[in-house]
Amino acid sequence: MKNPKLIFISRLKALRQKTGWSQYRLAQESGLSREYLARLELGQQDPTLGTMTRIAKAFGIQVVELLIHETNKKR
Repeated sequence: MKNPKLIFISRLKALRQKTGWSQYRLAQESGLSREYLARLELGQQDPTLGTMTRIAKAFGIQVVELLIHETNKKR
């Protein structure tokens, strides 16, 4: 089982790439700062449930989808 923090980081980056959003765009959509999002992606900051909720809402997904490894989603 992979580390949930690493899964979150991977999913966050993958969702940004899939949507073509920059960190700045995600910051605008989620109401979080670009600097905070950068720290999340670098693993320097741990997300709170509130942060994950805001990110998930910005992407139009459920919070749990930020914590499910991409290969597990296909099962």
